[in-house]
Amino acid sequence: MQGFSGFTGALYSTTEWIMRFSVVNILWVMINLPIAVILLSLYVNSFSMEFVLYYVPLILLVPLLFVPSTMGLFAMARDWVLKIDHPSLMKAYFSHMISNYKKSFLAGLMLTFIWLIWIMDFYFFANENDLLLVVFSIVGVVLFVFTINFFSLNVHFQMNIRELSKNTFFVTIGSPLLFFVILLSNSFLFYLSATMLIVLFPFFIGSLSAYLSFAVFYRFSLKMQEKAIINKST
Repeated sequence: MQGFSGFTGALYSTTEWIMRFSVVNILWVMINLPIAVILLSLYVNSFSMEFVLYYVPLILLVPLLFVPSTMGLFAMARDWVLKIDHPSLMKAYFSHMISNYKKSFLAGLMLTFIWLIWIMDFYFFANENDLLLVVFSIVGVVLFVFTINFFSLNVHFQMNIRELSKNTFFVTIGSPLLFFVILLSNSFLFYLSATMLIVLFPFFIGSLSAYLSFAVFYRFSLKMQEKAIINKST
């Protein structure tokens, strides 16, 4: 943005960020089109379609496509927060996605298993009474924030999946402010995309969510590092 200032500079910066968010989000959406088609088919048929034909492929595609592509999304968000520029957004995104694909796939298997347990428990037990409904709803909210934090930790720190899971749990449970900021910001984005600004979903929802979530997490991690340095010096 050198050579631009004032209104022109602001306009250039705005269009540059719009391009970043939209290009990466479109790549993410295209990769996950098979999942979207299956979910749409299930929704149209009231989720009553054959298990082997639809649910099994959906379960397999989450660790194969959704989790690795979302890891790439968060890696791009990390680069933007840290002001790391790339000549090609497409090349950078696929590089992030492919370079850690094996780890992302294994993490996807773990996350898919956890979410499957929650979905089955919610489906079979939540309707038994109001208390179980509240309990499983709270567990689902915590699991959602846990998943977001897992993505952020994975792209920012070099840890194995076991260490990532443990640290993500402590970060999710141990910081109420981080928890509620991530929950409310993502809820607001999804609400806007589902009601008033449907265009957000195909062009911006994933990249915006990743950017906001990682930016909040990054500020949190910096504060934790500052506290650790102060504690060591005293």
